[in-house]
Amino acid sequence: MATPTKKKKQPKINTYRWAGINRKGKKSSGEIKGTSNLEVKALLRKQGVTTTKVVKKSEPLMTLGSGNKVLAVDIAVVTRQIATMLIAGVPLVQSFKIVADGHEKPAMRELLTEINAEIQAGVPVADALRPHRKYFDSLYVDLVAAGEQSGSLDNVYDRIAMYLEKTEALKSKIKKAMFYPAAVVAVAFGVTLLLLLFVVPQFEEIFASFGAELPAFTQFILGISRAVQEYWWIIVGGLIAAIWLFKRAHFNSLKVRDKTDLFLLKIPVIGPILHKSSVARFSRTLATTFNAGVPLLEGLNSAAGASGNALYRDAILDAKEEVESGLMLNLAMRTTNVFPELLLQMIMIGEESGSIDDMLNKVASIYEMEVDDAVDGLTTLIEPMLMVVIGTLVGGLIIGMYLPIFEIGKII
Repeated sequence: MATPTKKKKQPKINTYRWAGINRKGKKSSGEIKGTSNLEVKALLRKQGVTTTKVVKKSEPLMTLGSGNKVLAVDIAVVTRQIATMLIAGVPLVQSFKIVADGHEKPAMRELLTEINAEIQAGVPVADALRPHRKYFDSLYVDLVAAGEQSGSLDNVYDRIAMYLEKTEALKSKIKKAMFYPAAVVAVAFGVTLLLLLFVVPQFEEIFASFGAELPAFTQFILGISRAVQEYWWIIVGGLIAAIWLFKRAHFNSLKVRDKTDLFLLKIPVIGPILHKSSVARFSRTLATTFNAGVPLLEGLNSAAGASGNALYRDAILDAKEEVESGLMLNLAMRTTNVFPELLLQMIMIGEESGSIDDMLNKVASIYEMEVDDAVDGLTTLIEPMLMVVIGTLVGGLIIGMYLPIFEIGKII
């Protein structure tokens, strides 16, 4: 029995600055990609350049806000570009090279160039993507593998691109629903803090010259102002520490993430949007895996991870166990008491007609539209509510400060 050979690690591709003499005898310089000085000199020699200097270009420091971080939306855009070229008949290796050379982010260029080098060496696309799980998850790699096996990589890439575009659009809507009220509340908190730190103390100095007892509401606000002036650093520091600790616990602990997911589902207005979002993501993911020829059980595993919420993840995995025991998918999902009736009915129709991927895509479109409408409705609803909250906070402070002045005016 032959022992498996260990795959050699591909050399890292770097950017080199060069200077030399071209065919016409003139000095020239530029940049070129390669794995070593020797390779770069050989490439330039083929172009008729006699090199006088070849220096590896130093990599820029990765600083916050550098714009070099590879985001999920970048992967979606790149996937669409590759899909378009594959459908147009451009070879896979050339497609990766064109996209890599034309991308504005150095990190993405390096990632695609490294993957392309693996493909050029004869490694299957799925295996070339697999080491980069940070950017290409299990679902992405499994779909590509299914496309390679079936000989329809162009169609599979098109489906992946469509899936990622829909998913990113849905994520954007959810972030919009969550970010807007959080931003307004943060601004209201900041304004209130500034008033208590800088404005209220000015009124307190004026009130000290009155020589009369202040109204209870005014005394209450002055007490809060003194506490904030004395302990503001503890309040701000405690808030920052609490946010940092929560983010760390959320990143490191599955239990914390699960409890957060369940809590968010219970928030009025926000909860129903997250429910619909999870159903849409589950339906879209399972439809994509079905369409690509991925087995049902593997598709359910991918859909569980892509649902984006612990409640739905656990329900999908429970349904998967029932399917393994021989139960039909719609019946297995019904036993969880989590999924909406519309989804269950559409899956039942799909199973009976043999078009379950079409039914799931229709369900996904319906719930994505409902999420879009709900986010727009939430924005419309929450604006006046937040204005009332801000008005109450700021207006309460102003009234508390002017009450003593009004009372003095009545006495005079």
